[in-house]
Amino acid sequence: LRKPRAVSQDEDSQNSSDKVDNESTKSSKKKGMILPFEPLTMTFHNVNYYVDMPQEIRKQGVTETRLKLLSNVSGVFAPGVLTALMGSSGAGKTTLMDVLAGRKTGGYIEGDIKISGYPKVQHTFARIAGYVEQNDIHSPQMTVQESLWFSASLRLPKEVSNDKKQEFVEQVMKLVELDSLRHAIVGMAGTSGLSTEQRKRLTIAVELVANPSIIFMDEPTSGLDARAAAIVMRTVRNTVDTGRTVVCTIHQPSIDIFEAFDELLLMKRGGQVIYGGKIGNQSNVMINYFQSINGISPISSGYNPATWMLEVTTPAIEEKIGVDFTDVYENSEQFRSVEASIRQYEQPSPGSQPLKFATLFNILEYRFKKV
Repeated sequence: LRKPRAVSQDEDSQNSSDKVDNESTKSSKKKGMILPFEPLTMTFHNVNYYVDMPQEIRKQGVTETRLKLLSNVSGVFAPGVLTALMGSSGAGKTTLMDVLAGRKTGGYIEGDIKISGYPKVQHTFARIAGYVEQNDIHSPQMTVQESLWFSASLRLPKEVSNDKKQEFVEQVMKLVELDSLRHAIVGMAGTSGLSTEQRKRLTIAVELVANPSIIFMDEPTSGLDARAAAIVMRTVRNTVDTGRTVVCTIHQPSIDIFEAFDELLLMKRGGQVIYGGKIGNQSNVMINYFQSINGISPISSGYNPATWMLEVTTPAIEEKIGVDFTDVYENSEQFRSVEASIRQYEQPSPGSQPLKFATLFNILEYRFKKV
C-alpha cells in the first residue's frame, strides 16, 4: 500500500461532479460482482407501532396507555427498485424504516413483515441487511481502503478468502467512485480529510462491503448542496443497479433527485400512508393520482413535483377540501395495486427456504479451533 495522504475538501468532488450531467458511470452497468448475494423482497402488511404513552401527555388527562406512531402501513420493497420514504416532519418515515430494519428495541409492533415470503427473523435478517446512518461516523486516522477492509473483514462470512474480500473491496470502491481516494485519510468531519459528500459515499461503501441484499439509507443527501447530492444519488443508483433492494428516507429533494427514485411511500402525520407505488416517468403516475382528487390544485409547469406533492397534502389542504388522504388512498386503484403486489410477493417461491446462517456458537467454535 502507498503511504496514506490527506485530501482537501474539494479534491475529487469537482472531477466527479463534472460527470453528473454528462455521462452515466460504467460501474452502474456492471451488475456482476465477485461475491454473489440473494435478491430479496420485503413485504409488510398492516404494520402498527406503539410506544408507552409519555407521562407529559398522560398528565393532560389522556387515558390511553399507548401512543400509536404507525397505523396500518403496508408496502413492498423489491430488488433493483429504489424506493423513497417521504412525508412531513413527524409523519413517521424514519420510525417505519427503523421498525422494518429491526432497530426499534422498545415499543410494540403489530403486523406481518416478510422476507421473500418468509416471516422476518431479526437475527438472520441482520446478516443480509445494511443501514446507512444519517451521521457519517468513521475512524479519522484510517484511509478509505482501510475503512472498507476493516468492515469487510468483520462482516463477511468466514468462507470468503482474504483475496476475495480484497477484490470485493476494490469493486465496491469503484462502484461508489472512491477508488481514486483509496489512500486518502478519512480525517475529521468539517475540518480535514474527506469532504461531506465523500464521507457519505464512504458510509454507503462500508455497508456495501458486507454484501447486503437490502439496504436502508436515512436521508443520504441531507446537508449536501445540489451538486454533492447528485454525486451521492449516483452512488445510490449504482447500488440499486446491482440488483439490491434500496430504501431511502428523503427530505425536500430536487427534481432530479426525486425522479431518480422508482417508487414512493408517502406518509402523513400519525404514521398513515397516503400514497404508495410507482412515481412514473417525470413523476407522471404520482402527479396524475393527486390531481385526480377533487380540490387539488394542478402542478405548474416546471415545478418540483416532490415539493408540490408535499404542499397539496398538508392537514390544512385536507380540511379545506374536506377529505382524508388516507381514506382516499385506501379506496383507490393505486392501493389495490399495492395490495396485489403484497399478495404476490408474500408467497415463498417454490423450492425456496427461509434464510439460515451459522449460529454464534458455531462461529466461536470455529475461531477457537483455529487458535
